Amino acid sequence: MRTLYIRHVPEAVAQKLEKLAGRAGVPLSTFALQELTEAVRRADNAELLESLPSHTIDRASLLEALQASRDERG
Repeated sequence: MRTLYIRHVPEAVAQKLEKLAGRAGVPLSTFALQELTEAVRRADNAELLESLPSHTIDRASLLEALQASRDERG
């Protein structure tokens, strides 16, 4: 496992991270690791979405289907 050092963190950012870590009841390093892990997960989601085929949906057809579904329910 690697050790990561982050330099030149603005004071306001560091204070906010410390506050958030305190609220979560975890050390700052644990909180920062959780946030970085979440950022990487979101980046993977963006790559996945970009790799999916694009489909065009006709808005009128979608609205008709929605209205038909509502009409069926009464």
